[in-house]
Amino acid sequence: MFSTMREDIDCVFERDPAARNVWEVLTCYPGLKALWAHRVSHWLWRNGLRWLARMNSQIARFLTGIEIHPGAVIGRRFFIDHGMGVVIGETAEIGDNVTLYHQVTLGGTSWNGGKRHPTLEDNVVVGAGAKVLGPITVGAGVRVGSNSVVVRDVPAASTVVGIPARVVAKAREPSERVAAMAKRMGFDAYGLSRDMPDPVADALNAILDHMHTLDERVISLCDTLAERGEAVPQEDIEPMEKPDFCREEEEREAEQKGDDTESGGRGAV
Repeated sequence: MFSTMREDIDCVFERDPAARNVWEVLTCYPGLKALWAHRVSHWLWRNGLRWLARMNSQIARFLTGIEIHPGAVIGRRFFIDHGMGVVIGETAEIGDNVTLYHQVTLGGTSWNGGKRHPTLEDNVVVGAGAKVLGPITVGAGVRVGSNSVVVRDVPAASTVVGIPARVVAKAREPSERVAAMAKRMGFDAYGLSRDMPDPVADALNAILDHMHTLDERVISLCDTLAERGEAVPQEDIEPMEKPDFCREEEEREAEQKGDDTESGGRGAV
């Protein structure tokens, strides 16, 4: 239980740069309080104490402005930012690492019993004011734009906007080298971790790709100059030492070749 609570607190720091310390998160974040109250309500609901579960959820709604039905199934590291006006229906199912912003509704479109609310798979982000309606499935890694109305299944790793929502972009995975460069720079490659796509991120991604190409060319030039450094003493040019990033690149390539050799050797045995 305590490890789960620790995860809940940590995910606030990961997804909200305004969070400063644990005490502030515990006392000033209604999404966290609503989530913990729901866990109690859900336990009561599953154990047959349904009136008590509903009453507990109503108290949490009064205190936080967030309404989560006790029957809803919620995964780990769930984060509701701001939270006011969020509504989650009885048969909604939410995976791990999901983020909702204020005024999001996970609602139904029918008065019939059974499954009537949406399923959100892992790593979904739903923007402020969006409505996800009906027994649909929103695939893993989907970004739902603010004020969108989603009434159909959404494929994984895509972005949807509009009324009714439509797919406007498919996420693409960066190459290993681009991702490594982004990590060294402290930039989140292609905005894949938590942020909604935006023009600034797209521009940075394009710059990152261009830098990757330039990086390869500079490394090639460094190799050529290092080889020819001692061949032109008449111009009083000191032998050139390779910059750190060139050496780092060579070390990574050497390690990769070593790993490939070992794996090839094991395969031959």
